[in-house]
Amino acid sequence: MAKNDKQPTFEDAFTELRATVEALEAGNLSLEEATKLFDNGMKLAKTCNELLSSAELQVSRLQRSFGEQMAMIQAAEDEIAGPDDDGDGDESK
Repeated sequence: MAKNDKQPTFEDAFTELRATVEALEAGNLSLEEATKLFDNGMKLAKTCNELLSSAELQVSRLQRSFGEQMAMIQAAEDEIAGPDDDGDGDESK
């Protein structure tokens, strides 16, 4: 991960995390190199998790908002249609 204040996109962080894991799995690294890669990989994993959690929260909020809007529309349509005397939807009785 680049050492600047801008947070990477999920895709960039995940790509870098994948490369880090592959480098660690391949071996051929000194203990110091492996430790640095592992540390960076943990930071990348945390970043990915935070970005996913944020996206999940945003989707949940959008779903809730959509549900509330649909409930309001349904209530308005029910109000316009008027009350049903016996509740069976057949007003011809």
